[in-house]
Amino acid sequence: MFAFILRRLIQAVIVMIAVAFISFMLFQYVGDPVTFLLGQDATPQQIAELRSALGLDKPFFVQFWHFLLNAAQGEFGISLRQGAKVSSLIAERFPATFELAMVAALLALVIGVPMGVYAALRRGSFMSQVFMTLSLLGVSLPTFLIGILLILIFSVHLGWFPSFGRGTTMQLGFWSTGLLSAKGWHHIILPAITLAVFQLTLIMRLVRAEMLEVLRTDYIKFAKARGLSNRTIYFGHALKNTLVPVMTITGLQLGGLIAFAIITETVFQWPGMGLLFIQAVTFADIPVMAAYLCLIALIFVVINLVVDLLYFAVDPRLRVEKSGGH
Repeated sequence: MFAFILRRLIQAVIVMIAVAFISFMLFQYVGDPVTFLLGQDATPQQIAELRSALGLDKPFFVQFWHFLLNAAQGEFGISLRQGAKVSSLIAERFPATFELAMVAALLALVIGVPMGVYAALRRGSFMSQVFMTLSLLGVSLPTFLIGILLILIFSVHLGWFPSFGRGTTMQLGFWSTGLLSAKGWHHIILPAITLAVFQLTLIMRLVRAEMLEVLRTDYIKFAKARGLSNRTIYFGHALKNTLVPVMTITGLQLGGLIAFAIITETVFQWPGMGLLFIQAVTFADIPVMAAYLCLIALIFVVINLVVDLLYFAVDPRLRVEKSGGH
């Protein structure tokens, strides 16, 4: 177990160093931060002084080493567009993105798993066909189109939900949350559904496929031969083994929800990290772009590590393989 964790940690460190190097290259080849800060009318002396102050006159690998040290402390400099510390901007926007991703993931799990189980157990039924058709639409339609359609129907025509913003938020220490107020929930419903649609359909189709595969195994046939009830067979044995690979996919999809909420946040003007990143790309705000890339990579690495450990703990076959290998 210790060797498994150590190997995963080493892999995580290597991945983070690689992502940090890519982020660092943004400073080298995507514009000149000195030009952004001083403008086109700066004198050569002012440019030289600022480059020295920022450490841009040092050798390449010395700059990268300082970048790594600062990144490890969560420091990525000053935003070229807003003139504020990048770490402060990320800390301000992260709660909105995290809450949106968590609500979307919860919707996808709560709705997707039962739909997948039903579609597997009632393959020939009318509702099963409806679920599969809806899942095909959910996978095919682009996220921005789903968001626009939801705004058109539920905001413009029906007027049930707001079309932009986060609503009323409350401050809990350093964390700002909209989930403790009715208006906050009112604002998060449409963007959460928009973000959850693709994940929901993916989970539904995965659960259905895994459930059908498990139902064909010998131990399910033996359970039926022993006279166990369908409820015990389906939910006590089949579903439990079905959810092992689903847990892996769901964990990775949570990282995807946080990373790829950019389109949803842009459509609904949700004040999260995705909207901040889009604005940074528009204005070539390199420190914000670099910080976003490193943070998203860290989220994926941590989630992947946690999922691997959970998978190792849940599936006894892996523990047997590891002990046998040693």
